[in-house]
Amino acid sequence: MAASFTDFWQPILRTRKFVVLDGALATELERRGADLADPLWSAKLLLENPDLIRQVHLDYLRAGANVITTASYQASFAGFARRGLSQDQAAELMLLSVRLAREARDRVLHERRTGFLARPSAALGDSYSDSIRLDGLGSPSHDILIAASIGCYGAVLHDGSEYRGAYGLSRKDLMDWHRPRLALLAKSGADLLACETIPCRVEAEALLELLAEFPDVPAWLSFSCVDEAHVCHGETLAECVALTRGHANIVAVGINCTPPHLVESLLRSVVGGTDCPLLVYPNSGERWNAENGKWECCETSKVEWGRMAEMWFRAGARLIGGCCRTTPDDIEDLARLVSE
Repeated sequence: MAASFTDFWQPILRTRKFVVLDGALATELERRGADLADPLWSAKLLLENPDLIRQVHLDYLRAGANVITTASYQASFAGFARRGLSQDQAAELMLLSVRLAREARDRVLHERRTGFLARPSAALGDSYSDSIRLDGLGSPSHDILIAASIGCYGAVLHDGSEYRGAYGLSRKDLMDWHRPRLALLAKSGADLLACETIPCRVEAEALLELLAEFPDVPAWLSFSCVDEAHVCHGETLAECVALTRGHANIVAVGINCTPPHLVESLLRSVVGGTDCPLLVYPNSGERWNAENGKWECCETSKVEWGRMAEMWFRAGARLIGGCCRTTPDDIEDLARLVSE
């Protein structure tokens, strides 16, 4: 029998205006010196430097995030196979992405419970060997959830297809491609699945049909958008969001990796079109140039995150965070807004 997720977010929303999501993972890893010029992108560090992934999770939680998203966005069986890894090795790395997030959550909950900042011992791995006194900790009752990232098909192509969505694949093709990773992460111990940066209606249809095979697993759906009304492939956000009606395990729907100045209009275009809470986690406003593999500044890339979040909240968003090029400082601004 399928679980009921009607009140999924209530433990958090009972005490605050909105759920604070984390910010960028891959671009934050790059900001800290990681070289992610690789088809695996952030998943590359599951092989090379998992400790850095855990540290970024920790910093978002200490900044006040209620939800952290795993480093599995660009992970796939096919991608790891191209690196010479077996199916079992690839599965273990994807499960590692969830384990790193759980370790970060455990450490922060320990800090909140004891009032001390835990530091791992080199000899004892992730155990708490010594501590530094902390002041001004958040309430121990604040929930922390782990969202296992299910990146869109275009992400693993590593050519900017998540901002186009012209895959040339059928719904069944996309279901077959997503199924192995989704089935693995559905049983990984994460609290929910984050199906994110979806650029086209057909992929949303495929994911919704696939998620129906896992009725006891909560999930959110978020779309990458190209203007004030349309997802990247050209369908309206309103028609894509409306697809979620009748899917009991969809606990939020909305927008991510979209320029912030488009978000308010996009939200207003879908209000009333779904029974799910609306979520937004835009990028910084910079543009991704897939040809040269770089982010480019533009006139709309200067964002006052707290002020914009107030606007998005008034437009209907109840889960708010950041995507590419946002940082723990931006999430701290959101958390401060919630506490005020």
